Amino acid sequence: MSKRMIEAAKLIEKGKLYDSMEAIELALKMPKAKFDETLEMHIKLGVDGKQADQQVRGVMVLPNGTGKSKKVLVLAKGEKADQAKQAGADYVGDDDMIQKIQSENWFDYDVVVATPDMMASLGRIAKLLGPKGLMPNPKSGTVTMDVTKAVSEIKAGKIEYRLDKNNVIHCPIGKVSFGAEKLKENYDALLDAIVKAKPAAAKGTYLKSIAVSTTMGVGIKINPRQ
Repeated sequence: MSKRMIEAAKLIEKGKLYDSMEAIELALKMPKAKFDETLEMHIKLGVDGKQADQQVRGVMVLPNGTGKSKKVLVLAKGEKADQAKQAGADYVGDDDMIQKIQSENWFDYDVVVATPDMMASLGRIAKLLGPKGLMPNPKSGTVTMDVTKAVSEIKAGKIEYRLDKNNVIHCPIGKVSFGAEKLKENYDALLDAIVKAKPAAAKGTYLKSIAVSTTMGVGIKINPRQ
């Protein structure tokens, strides 16, 4: 562990489960990095993500955004392409953009939005986008005819939450510079969405554990039953 991590760990009371606001405030007191760190939530759920009926996945716009400006590529034609440009998409195109990704290995964007009619062409680059988590998906709202709404929500701080292989959801909830109040609002909104997304097939304790940590900090455990 680095000297900064050791100093951060000293601030945490061993074995204690903190109140959520207390944990957020403590995370903000950690020794600072040289950049505006992101505060992340880590929620372990009592589900079996390998079972289709126990998947937990969704999208939402955090009340105070994430603090990160995302570059959006929209793959659309005609009127929809014009709408995407007006909504503030960073890059807009159709087969020309797909060719650019294919030939130049181009990934200067964070999110790809596509209209349904572009999906057949997108198949050519699925193996490039898929491993990077960039392949448009109807479940995450990135395959849609309403490109204006999709771009606007992404720019406003839309996030996607989903289980990893250990049944844990990892999500950013804002920048340290937001302050505790705004981060707590984002924390509550995300937790509420995950609770509402509880699968009917889930048995036993749903919220197993919750922790928050800054990008370069250590995890602070929160009482999930507060």
